[in-house]
Amino acid sequence: MILPAPLTAAFRDALTFWLPMACVGCGTLDVALCDECREHLAPGLMRRTLDSSLPVVGALAFDGVAARVIRAFKEEGRTSLARDLAPALAAALAASVPPGARVTTVPSSRAAFRRRGYRPVELLMRRAGGRPERLLGLRGAPADQRGLGGRERRENVRGVFQARAALSGTVVVVDDVVTTGATLAEAARALRAAGATDVRAVALAHTPRRGGSAGEPEVIRT
Repeated sequence: MILPAPLTAAFRDALTFWLPMACVGCGTLDVALCDECREHLAPGLMRRTLDSSLPVVGALAFDGVAARVIRAFKEEGRTSLARDLAPALAAALAASVPPGARVTTVPSSRAAFRRRGYRPVELLMRRAGGRPERLLGLRGAPADQRGLGGRERRENVRGVFQARAALSGTVVVVDDVVTTGATLAEAARALRAAGATDVRAVALAHTPRRGGSAGEPEVIRT
């Protein structure tokens, strides 16, 4: 049985109250995230270009402490970690969003929202000081991308996004983690089809280059 989102959040909060707290990065007790692990969330901006000629700026390497914190935030309901992740995303946005650009996020599926009770990317954006618009909608329900290869990921999300209205000018699309880039590339395709002339992407974190992506990451000096 799937609980309604408000009940899911209440149940999660109750568990958090009764279970002992431990740092999600290293396991130190009595702290949600210790100072040493928080240092691993300092932004190290990297730019890469996907096969679709889409420039993507990532703020963190999806590895080690950062990966554990992001997983806890997304899959364990540790929403308080958004404030610790937000500075990295804010840095990536500052390096990517030109004046006058519209900013949107990769939409969560209804099933994902029911399971979590919140939309991770939108929550991160708000904590980072952004005000994303919901410019994209879902045409269907893609399968979970985890465990899929590059070609399978592209097929899984092909045609799944559509713009909610006609667009123009620059649009920046934001996601949490970019792996092969299939999801961001498909989101960019939908935005361009709606009239956006300049589409860019931002991700909280990026994984090492894999099949399906193009270009070696480039360090952005800040």
